[in-house]
Amino acid sequence: MPTTQSRLSFLAVPTTDTAHEGVKKLWAKAEANMGFVPNVFRAQSLNGEQFLAWWNYFNLLVNKEGSLQSAERELLAVVVSGLNRCVYCAVSHGAALREFDGDAAKADAVAVNWRQAELSEREQAMCAYAEKLTLRPAEMTEADLAPLRAVGFSDEQILELVQVIAMFNMTNRVSSALGFVPNPEYHTQSR
Repeated sequence: MPTTQSRLSFLAVPTTDTAHEGVKKLWAKAEANMGFVPNVFRAQSLNGEQFLAWWNYFNLLVNKEGSLQSAERELLAVVVSGLNRCVYCAVSHGAALREFDGDAAKADAVAVNWRQAELSEREQAMCAYAEKLTLRPAEMTEADLAPLRAVGFSDEQILELVQVIAMFNMTNRVSSALGFVPNPEYHTQSR
């Protein structure tokens, strides 16, 4: 029986021969752009149509130009993933945060305890909101928006922030439930 580290998921992972055609195109694009195929692309592609639907929304929220800066979206990803103890997402998005922010020490601290990272007032407000929405969603009230507005967030930015937090909570649960293993490339990226 293979060890957890020698496989990508607790479930079967499609091969290039068995994967959905749209998934194979995405794998090829990732390989060309990144030099590797993220394991999450392989592990989630068992159900090709669902994976592609997830990817389209994820890509729209995280990788396209939006109301938030790329570093802000990655900061949210790392905070949520750290709180949820999702190894795959904390490692992979920690690498992205290091790339966009340029501060490896900050990214590492955020993954463990955002309160010990050197963050701006705006970043602190984002992290506090992400923490409450992740850990205590039933307690959210309109008053929770006040600290975000106090540091300059517009309604459009708040909506995007909530959507990114929600996306990572969902993705963390899928990744953790199925034992997704981060690519080795993420551990050294932007260090």
